[in-house]
Amino acid sequence: MKRNLRFYFALFFAKGTALVLKLIRRKGTSMPGSWALILCPDFLGRMEKPKRIIGITGTNGKTTVSNMVEDSLTALGYDFVCNRSGTNVGSGVSSALIAQSTFFGRPKKDLAIFELDERSAPHLLPYLQPQLLLCTNIFRDSYKRNAHMEFILDILNGSIPPETRLVLNADDLLCAGIKPENQRVYFGIDPQPGEDNVCRNIVQDVRVCPHCGARLDWDLIRYHHIGRARCPQCGFSSPQAQYKVLSFDPDHLKVQMDLNGQKVALTVPNASTINVYNSLSTAALLSEFGIEPDRLVPVMEKLGVSATRYSEETVGSRKVILHLAKGQNPIACSRAFENIRNYPGKKAVILFLDDYFDALHSVENTAWLFDTDFEFLNDPGVAFIAAAGARHWDVYLRLLLAGVPREKMGHIEDVEHAADLVDPAGVDAVFILYDVYTIGLANRVKEQVRRQLAACTEKETAHEN
Repeated sequence: MKRNLRFYFALFFAKGTALVLKLIRRKGTSMPGSWALILCPDFLGRMEKPKRIIGITGTNGKTTVSNMVEDSLTALGYDFVCNRSGTNVGSGVSSALIAQSTFFGRPKKDLAIFELDERSAPHLLPYLQPQLLLCTNIFRDSYKRNAHMEFILDILNGSIPPETRLVLNADDLLCAGIKPENQRVYFGIDPQPGEDNVCRNIVQDVRVCPHCGARLDWDLIRYHHIGRARCPQCGFSSPQAQYKVLSFDPDHLKVQMDLNGQKVALTVPNASTINVYNSLSTAALLSEFGIEPDRLVPVMEKLGVSATRYSEETVGSRKVILHLAKGQNPIACSRAFENIRNYPGKKAVILFLDDYFDALHSVENTAWLFDTDFEFLNDPGVAFIAAAGARHWDVYLRLLLAGVPREKMGHIEDVEHAADLVDPAGVDAVFILYDVYTIGLANRVKEQVRRQLAACTEKETAHEN
């Protein structure tokens, strides 16, 4: 698209806005891009882009994978544009391009890495025309935006340019079927010891063959619809992966990977299956970008999960753990609950899962609670659960329906006092589960828990002496 007077007015206004924000020391804002799009709705189409663009989308994991890809490329010496400090919608992408452009909007860098919201694909992908696009997975998400997976698939199929090469999850039949005419490679995890073909989750959104409608036979169900399936009627089956995890040792966080025929050993940040997928998809995308395994493995060995997603701190003999749960997303919360169940020792859990913006007005749709596997928290290893926030009664009810005994629960509206419900004396770890936009609140609650654990440790030490 050609540039016009409206485009230049939007560009200069956005650059002026960015300068003002810098002078008042505000960082990580998408305001310049928001103004650019208000003043010129097709701004992204008219803005000149870097020569190579990599996109990362999907329901869950895209932020973590984007961070891992960016950290890896930085360690390898690449210089690029990214929207890490902004949003993954049009305003964030526009702000990133504006920030890394000359006065007249020419790109300063030849490479861009963008995390892209799947719901916003029609406003992003046709303009960006990425050479590579990774999709982590496709799940149901917020009831307000994308609770129906076929709706999201239609959006992606109608927005992805035909020239874009895809890196897709072979273990997700929804993801694997995106834009079938495009060139593609797949990543997946081989069946591991102890896995079976029985779904343990409430939600399994793929049950029938997408080609003929016959009921699928599952050789492996890892969780929800993630696994390996085949159709007994038409022969359709999960695709074979060029990038795969061959084996995984969760105790030592070691994985053996096959990167398109080259076998490598790699240490992953933590033992959760979703983070193994995150590491594998990162390796697959960077390999397709052209990074050889001998250069890739050393930098990936040093990667971690962002502290805004997961962090552990040891206080005395106990741990306090922040774990993002992504409110209104039943799949992400179910994965977090299963991680807690599988974590060793006795655990206490503090839940504040209300959507940050909806909680301000108490209009949140609570149906997602009944798609979420709260049953994972009904486990002998979970000693106590504190539910906090505007919807604490709804969470309490859902926990009762999951069979959690009343004496193992407490609930309160004021999240700032949720830690007061927890007695740390009888537990080995305290988990704090929070929504995407409440990391500041999560850190305040963490400090309260940390002080409680420290006081408990002092009492135990004094008693021993």
